[in-house]
Order: sequence, then structure tokens, then C-alpha cells
Amino acid sequence: MKSKNNLLDGVTSPVIKDTTEVKTLSAIVKDQTLGILERTEAFEDIIDLEVGDTNLTRARTLERDYDLRQLFIKFEGNNPSGTQKDRIAFAQVLDALRRGFDTVALATCGNYGVACAYAAHLAGIKCKVFMPESYHSVRTAEIESFGAELIRTKGSYEDVVVFSSEMAKTYEWYDANPGGANTPMQISAYAEIAREIYDQLRDAPKYLSCPVSNGTVLAGIYRGFASLYKRGKTSRIPIFVAGSSANKNPIISSHLKGLEVCEDIDPKKIKETVINEALINWHSFDGDEALHALRETKGFASHVTDRQLKEMSNYLYKKEGMRILPSSCAGLIALLDVHKQQRLINDRFVAVITAKY
Repeated sequence: MKSKNNLLDGVTSPVIKDTTEVKTLSAIVKDQTLGILERTEAFEDIIDLEVGDTNLTRARTLERDYDLRQLFIKFEGNNPSGTQKDRIAFAQVLDALRRGFDTVALATCGNYGVACAYAAHLAGIKCKVFMPESYHSVRTAEIESFGAELIRTKGSYEDVVVFSSEMAKTYEWYDANPGGANTPMQISAYAEIAREIYDQLRDAPKYLSCPVSNGTVLAGIYRGFASLYKRGKTSRIPIFVAGSSANKNPIISSHLKGLEVCEDIDPKKIKETVINEALINWHSFDGDEALHALRETKGFASHVTDRQLKEMSNYLYKKEGMRILPSSCAGLIALLDVHKQQRLINDRFVAVITAKY
């Protein structure tokens, strides 16, 4: 029986709807009788309209309940796919368009596949989305609705990344996977999150938390704040706090061990669930970058259980009116855990929430 009090019951995925302006611009991008400059400029206009500039909201109920002041939520669920993945998906589809590729390929556990399928759909580019056959994503129909080809394969997420990259090389598709030649572009796209936070706070927060999987988001935000600090825009770089599925993410386990290089986890010890599959990895492709950010800022990392993720997701819905994917709560839970252990002084805190229902 479905519980009336449980947000996880009857989960539905975000639905992307194009505005008239986006449809008009997409038609220009797809028109191959036009020059590439005009087409790419139209796609850049779509990015400016649809991606980024997400909400930064004060979470006053959380502040009261957890005795913490000036806690802000940076809600990446405002992006078209309901996740931060649009930032890198659109950046890479734009790059593919400029370079004349007709197909992009990538591995996903769900959200990234939707973001890339949607971006490719708007650009008139084919999209090959590879997904582990054991994953439970509710977004498979959405991926296919944008004309992408969904390819289920055996193995872990990491195995599927390798396989899809090999297929991209063989068939000369654009490889939009993590950990490859496009890593600097992906990190740069996520650095924009730091600049948006600065635009609203006019300085860096004391602490910044986010969930980690491959580590690209955390690494990108760190790079963004490091750049702002070096340019004299901020008075500091935030102390970073990372959260991920308990004992199932190399970044968390490596930081807690005091390692300088991200150490892989035995794949046999990892089991995905509908709650944690967006977080788990035995190998984090940008783990070293994320680990560097934690080390340089004297940051923190915490293991988070499925139960904690589920409870926080329900809490945010009931108390803050925010429909948050449970895995997206990992960084916030880690930040609150740090506060519980050492009573953080009042300052400004930002929790990056990466996905909505």
C-alpha cells in the first residue's frame, strides 16, 4: 500500500516542456541550410534562456529545526531536466554541434541521459544513451521520448562508461562521458554554479556542501570559487563538505582515510538501490579533483544511508515545500552532520541540491 506521508511513493519524473521561443530557436539550430555560426548562436541563446541561474533560497525552517543560521539551498532542480546535468549536457552538445558531429554518446544512471537526450533533440543531433541493465531509473521513457536510443548493457556504471566510450571511438560519435577529454569543459560548466552563488551573496559562503558521485560537480564548484578568490572577488574559498552513499563512494572513503589519490572500492561490495544509484561508484572518474578540493579547503566528507536520504527528502517536501530527489540530499545531510559534531559558528552556508522529482 502507498503511504500518504511518503514522498517516495508514486514517484514521477520531471517533465520538460518547450516554450515557443525555444521551439523557434531549435528550428534554427536544426536548419542545415543555415551557416554553423547562426545555428550555434541560436543554441547558445537556448542555453542562456534555459540553463543555469538557478534559485538560491534561504531555508528558514531547516535553520530553526537544526539550530543553524543563514543556510541557503542552491536548487539545481530549476534546470530543464530537473538536475544540474543540463549544464554539462548543453555545453557538450554545443561543442559537438560546432565540431560537426551528428551523434553524441554517453553512459547514465538516468538524469544525465535525459539532459543529453533533450539537448541533442533541440540541436537536431542523434543521441545514444547507454545504461546498466540493472538500474531502476524512472526516466527511461523520457529519454526515448526525445528520440534518443536507449541501450541497456551488462555490468556496472563504470563498465558502461568504458563501453560507450569505446563505441563512440569506433563509430566516430561525440564522447560525452566523464573522465575523458571533455573533463575540463564539464568542470568549467559546473564552475558557473560558484559564480551564480557569488552574484547573489556577493562573497563566498563559509561552508558549501554537495552530493558526490563522480566528483565533477564538487570539483567544478571548487574551481569556480578558487578563480573568484584569485581574482579578488571573494574574501575566501568555502570549506567543502561532501556526502554520498554509505561505503559506496571512493571520494568519501578516500578522504576519511586521509588519502591524496582517490582509491577504488571493490565492485563486489557495492549494491545499487532505487535510492542510491545516482551516488554509488567503485571508481569516481573525477575523484582526484574532488579529493583535492576537500583537502585544500580542509573540508569534510560523510557516509549517508538510504534511510537518511529518504527521510531528508520527505522533510524538505513537508517543511520547505521542495520536491527533492533523495540522493540529492547527501551533501546537506553531511553538512548538518558536521554541525552536529562541532557546532559551527553562525556564518553563511550553502547546500547545493542537485535534482528534483
